[in-house]
Amino acid sequence: MSEPTLRYLSRQDVESLALSMPEIIAAVEAAFREKGEGTVEMPPKPGVHPRPDAFIHAMPAFLEGMGAAGLKWVSGFPRNPEKGLPYISGLFILNDVDTGLPLAVMDCTWITGVRTGAATAVAAKYLARPESSSVGIVACGLQGRTNLEALACLFPLERVHAYDIREDAARRYAREMGERLGLEVRPVDSAEEAVRGMDLVVTSGPILKQPSPTILAGWLEAGSFACPLDFDSYWTGEALRQADKLATDDLAQLTYYRTVGYFGDTPEPYGDLGEIVTGRRPGRESDGERTVSLNLGLAIEDVATARLIYRKAVEIGAGVELAL
Repeated sequence: MSEPTLRYLSRQDVESLALSMPEIIAAVEAAFREKGEGTVEMPPKPGVHPRPDAFIHAMPAFLEGMGAAGLKWVSGFPRNPEKGLPYISGLFILNDVDTGLPLAVMDCTWITGVRTGAATAVAAKYLARPESSSVGIVACGLQGRTNLEALACLFPLERVHAYDIREDAARRYAREMGERLGLEVRPVDSAEEAVRGMDLVVTSGPILKQPSPTILAGWLEAGSFACPLDFDSYWTGEALRQADKLATDDLAQLTYYRTVGYFGDTPEPYGDLGEIVTGRRPGRESDGERTVSLNLGLAIEDVATARLIYRKAVEIGAGVELAL
């Protein structure tokens, strides 16, 4: 028997594989379907918090149908951009489900960005109006980019409003994403301008334990869909209570976060995306519903995406093989 090896994939290796967003959306939707069918194991993510509003989380999951298991060790440090470093960084370990041996270690920054966008697109597929054509982006970092790219795969987008507390970031985002996707992307001066009148809204600022939210009731139009990726950091409790349907990607993890001090003024969701994808809970039922999905970010999304990356890396020989 040959000695077991481990494939190491840097961020450059991962990105060079050029997986398409539609591939990732399909994989993430399949992961949520498994979740709804009860064939995943995914404990709430534990973490440590070395600095205020910073985190380092362990995110394990096993998907029986995909035959895949792994762990993401990921950090989010809000002050990193001031140092020229990414807010999100970390590693993902993919394991063989028959032997438990690690198959690969790979950078997780790109994975986190694209799978989060894909999960937003999955939520919007079931909770937004199919003809939605305008998007409001609040925070123009990596998540603002990948979420817009993912939504553009499923919706006939025409118009985007982009807001960031750094005006230069919003202007750069508007220029680059407009050219990349062939859309009208306009930088705006306030979060309110990015929310009002938009069919789809995504917020992705830093996650804060004691936030000072700015999005008020009435900003999200009737019939619109929103996906807060920053917990309740941007959304007031009144704005979230105005939703006709408030969902989340995982009820157990939202409950866990409540126990450690988050979501103090957030109403209870009616269901999670696994239940919605499998039809156990209804998605959008009328054009006039305000719908919101509180996507916390799940390990099943990472495992589904890392599985695609590993398969393609083996196929073309990407990365470096190391002896265990």
